Amino acid sequence: MFKHEALFYELTGEDNKVHCFLCPHHCKIAPGKLGFCGVRKNTDGKLYSLIYGCVSSACTDPIEKKPLYHFWPGSLVYSIGSLGCNMRCGDCQNWQIAHVRLEQTSVRTTPLSPEELVNYAKKSQCQGIAWTYNEPSIWMEYAIDGAKLAKAQGLYTVFVTNGYVGLEALDAIGPYLDAFRVDFKGRIDGSRFYKEVAKIKNPKPILEAVTRAKKKWNMHVEIITNVVPGYNDSPEELRDIARTILENLGKETPWHVTRFFPYLELGHLSPTPVEKLEEAREIGLATGLEFVYLGNVPDHPGEHTYCNKCGKAVIERMGYYVSIHGLEDKQCKFCGNPLPIVGEIL
Repeated sequence: MFKHEALFYELTGEDNKVHCFLCPHHCKIAPGKLGFCGVRKNTDGKLYSLIYGCVSSACTDPIEKKPLYHFWPGSLVYSIGSLGCNMRCGDCQNWQIAHVRLEQTSVRTTPLSPEELVNYAKKSQCQGIAWTYNEPSIWMEYAIDGAKLAKAQGLYTVFVTNGYVGLEALDAIGPYLDAFRVDFKGRIDGSRFYKEVAKIKNPKPILEAVTRAKKKWNMHVEIITNVVPGYNDSPEELRDIARTILENLGKETPWHVTRFFPYLELGHLSPTPVEKLEEAREIGLATGLEFVYLGNVPDHPGEHTYCNKCGKAVIERMGYYVSIHGLEDKQCKFCGNPLPIVGEIL
């Protein structure tokens, strides 16, 4: 099942090379070779995905784990991942599957058809499906087929993504995707993190994609920034990120500032001080964002959702336990202000 002719490519006319435009790398791939992601291969002038239906991880998660705080709060989502990525982040916590080379991996995978995926999600009493754990756009052919079936069966659909996806590919799945949880790993213009850690020269296509997801396809968007000491934690950079969200996605767009823990190439660093995350939250709020959350800091009040009019807590979170006590018909029980919550409240 895993080998499946790819979408989003064309022959270049140069010795059977193909041009893959699934993502902004725009790989030119010679016969027998793989693209940057490591999972798309040119075989005799045709490009194939090598991971169609190839599942490395599957789990029933609370939607808050993605994290998505304003989308179907309290619901369960069937989460699946595969192999490979179109970034090489030196702090990746899922590096065993994201940085894998298919010919060398010992990771166990399971074939799962789109039909089986939807059936498993429903049997697990989930309200939706999330493509997550590794970069979901690199198995776009499978995601499109699965998302179409999921929507037909009344399930919501989520991408947990780095946002580094081509616009044609985004438009192909756009009608079938409900939520787009995107990393802003640093400022979009001139970020040290993207260049040195993620190995991406130009992150501007990420902003183009997330803006298109929201404005053209009406996807629910939430942004996450893992705040890494010495790389993206200066007040100036955090303010730039907040301003980018405000100006392009709107003041009600949730921004999650999360605590970094040492890993891989950045294993020599210290965890992000909680005080730095609190500073980032204050910067976001002062910039004009109305919902800024702390992440990876269990039981911190910065995890809660507060009414953006009266300031009262309407959703409280203790880890992944959610208490939705201040909402009625998506309005604040204390002042009647409508809150920007998408989907049912469970």
